[in-house]
Amino acid sequence: MSKQEEAGLILKLYELRREDTMRKARDWYFREFSPETMADFNSAMFSDKSAYLRMVITYWDMAAGLVNNGAIGIEMFDDTNGEHIGTFSKIEPILGEIRAMYSPKFAANLEKLIDASPDGRKRVAMAREQMQAIRARLAAQNAMAAQQS
Repeated sequence: MSKQEEAGLILKLYELRREDTMRKARDWYFREFSPETMADFNSAMFSDKSAYLRMVITYWDMAAGLVNNGAIGIEMFDDTNGEHIGTFSKIEPILGEIRAMYSPKFAANLEKLIDASPDGRKRVAMAREQMQAIRARLAAQNAMAAQQS
């Protein structure tokens, strides 16, 4: 596939991410979805946000499948995307449990891409730490605001 065709696919993926429901799903996933246990994951999976959860993970798993199968080169994909790292970071600690309960292939393309990316697992760990730090900072700010009112 030519670089122009790869670029076209990346732009199409970006276009899909801008769709209104997908934007809402991504916003929810990164702001509110922070599973620490399988119970947390199941709580989201069987809530009114289930579609959002499935939409975000399957979107990035599909995009990863395009890379894994050569439709988009890994270097170009990594140069133009990073959200897949954050997406995977939220489910990685409980991925074995998710697969045992739902499907052995759950997020398999995404995991394969992470493992093929330079420093993939390291980037995932760093993303998870950054998101935890942000959540802790926001919780502290909210607690201070609550005390002041």
